[in-house]
Amino acid sequence: MRDPSGWTVEGRKYYCTGSLFAHRIPTMVNAEEEGRAVAYLVFIPRDAPGVTLVDDWDGFGQRITGSGSIVFDRVRVEPDWVVPFQASMDRPTAIGPFAQILHAGIDLGIGQGAFAATLPFVRDRARPWIDSGVSRAREDPLTLHALGDVRVRLAAADALLERAGRFVDAAQAEPDADSVAAASVAVAEARASSHRAGLLAANKLFELGGTSATDRAQALDRYWRNVRTHTLHDPVRWKYHWIGAYHLDGRLPPRHGAL
Repeated sequence: MRDPSGWTVEGRKYYCTGSLFAHRIPTMVNAEEEGRAVAYLVFIPRDAPGVTLVDDWDGFGQRITGSGSIVFDRVRVEPDWVVPFQASMDRPTAIGPFAQILHAGIDLGIGQGAFAATLPFVRDRARPWIDSGVSRAREDPLTLHALGDVRVRLAAADALLERAGRFVDAAQAEPDADSVAAASVAVAEARASSHRAGLLAANKLFELGGTSATDRAQALDRYWRNVRTHTLHDPVRWKYHWIGAYHLDGRLPPRHGAL
């Protein structure tokens, strides 16, 4: 809100990742200007008067991200804390795809970690199924097929991520409607792929490892919990929607930073 004495922020923000550890809290706010809501990004000091941090993040994954809530009670805002955000979406910029490609890397990295944990577990601890006709799980043809499938999907996601990075670089160098749209779609493709590959790798860790993989002492559930939680950051179904619309009809995706 803006009044004659300056800016104030009022409201409650949920899922504020890192807020419990931050010196400043980046907060998206809306201000009414000329009859319409205009978005700003405000970097508010955690110890500013009127800021209350609530340690209420209780997700089963991403446990130490400090993603609690924050209550803002008429927090006075200095002008140099305020960064225009709406303008970066009204005109073509690479801000959206740049932000999203980070999430693709996180999902892929967790999947790669899960796959790396699966291999020694299958070699050393997993047992073959009675119908396989082999004495060791590492010789089970269906296990080998499943491992190959996971590896291919992770490699494909990795390649799409690298490809998306080139599109983001191009959009940063020469931002216009077409280059930013191409970058957004390329990143959406990478995110859709890393989403599926990460979840698949985490699931197969248990499917191929068997019941012993659920031993709490191993803590292998951290891969599934973390990738399942992080892939909920924004819905993958809408990524497929805009990928299809772009390639079929040439429709440019929206610029809101969440594709």
